[in-house]
Amino acid sequence: MQFAQPEFLYLLAIAPLLILFFAVQFRRRREALRRLGEPELVGRLSRSTTAGRQSVKAALALVTLACFTLALARPQFGTRSETVSQTGFSVMVALDVSNSMMAEDVRPNRLIRAKFAVRSLVRKLQNDRIGLVVFAGSAFLQCPLTSDYSIVELFLDGIDTRTVGTQGTAIAEALRTAGGSFQQNQKGHKAVVLITDGEDHQDDPVAAAAELAAQGVRVYVVGIGTPLGVPIPVKGEDGRVAGHMRDRSGEVVMSRLDESALRQIAESTGGAFYLASPGGEEMDLVYDTLASLERAEYESREFTQYVERYQYILSFGLLLLVLNTLIRERRMLEESQEREG
Repeated sequence: MQFAQPEFLYLLAIAPLLILFFAVQFRRRREALRRLGEPELVGRLSRSTTAGRQSVKAALALVTLACFTLALARPQFGTRSETVSQTGFSVMVALDVSNSMMAEDVRPNRLIRAKFAVRSLVRKLQNDRIGLVVFAGSAFLQCPLTSDYSIVELFLDGIDTRTVGTQGTAIAEALRTAGGSFQQNQKGHKAVVLITDGEDHQDDPVAAAAELAAQGVRVYVVGIGTPLGVPIPVKGEDGRVAGHMRDRSGEVVMSRLDESALRQIAESTGGAFYLASPGGEEMDLVYDTLASLERAEYESREFTQYVERYQYILSFGLLLLVLNTLIRERRMLEESQEREG
C-alpha cells in the first residue's frame, strides 16, 4: 500500500491536541459540578449531559478526523494496467528567419510578429503535435514533432536572424525539411504552416510544395509583410537603426511580400493562404482549419496504476459524522419528552 499524497498525514498530529482538549474540558466540567452543591441533586440536573455520551462523541470526533485525514492522503493498493492513446494532427511550422524578416512594415518587425503567430498557434493546440523548422539561405529542423509545447516555446525564445548562418530565403528547402520530418507510415492529417515574406530567389518552392501534396501534406501559408516594399533596417550595438541594408551596387534593398507566389504554394497542396494581421486573427483561422481535418492516433502507452481506496475510508468517516450528529439529536429528544412528562 502507498499514499498518493502522504503530506496530509501530518494532520494526524492534531489528534493528540484534541485528546488533551477533551480531557481538560471533561475535568473542568467535573470540578464545576462538584462546586455546585449536593452531588445527588447535581446529578439529576445534569443527567442530559452524561460523561458517557460526551466521551462517545469525543471518540467519534477523533476517529472521524483520522478517517478524513487518511482519505485526503489517498491510500492506494492493488494495481491495474491502462492503455492511454493520444490522438491529434501533426503540424510542422516552417519559420523564415532571414534578414528581410527584420523589415518593420509589420510592427514591431516581421520576425517578432511571426514568432507571436507561432506562439498563438501553440497555445491553441490540444493533444496535437507540433515541430519547428527555421530557414534563411538553408533550412534545418529546430524542434522535432512533440506534444510538449513548453519545449517549442523555449526554442522560439532563442530564434533570431543569426539562427541560420546562411542568408537568403530557401522556401523550397524549408518545405522539404518540414515534409521529411513526418513519419512515412503516419496516418491522419499532416500539415506544414509556412510563415514567411515569400522572397525566394533560390529554388522552385511550388515544385517542393507539389512533392508534399503527393505525400498527403497540406501547406498553409501565413504571409508576413506588405506588397509595397520597405527597406530592411540595420541596427547598431545600441539597438538603434544605423542605416538600411544595401545590395552590391549600393542600392537600398526593398523587401516586399510576394503574395502571388505564396498563394500558389498553398493552393498547389490544397491548403490556404492567410495574410498576417495586427491582431493575429489569421492563426485562429489556421487552427480552425487544422482542427476540422482528420485526427489520428500517433502514440499509445501502457501505464500501471495503483487503485485508489480512499472512498471506503471517506465513507466510513462520513458515517461516523452522521452517527455523532444523531446521538446529539436523540438526547435532545429524550430531554424534551422528560420535560413534557
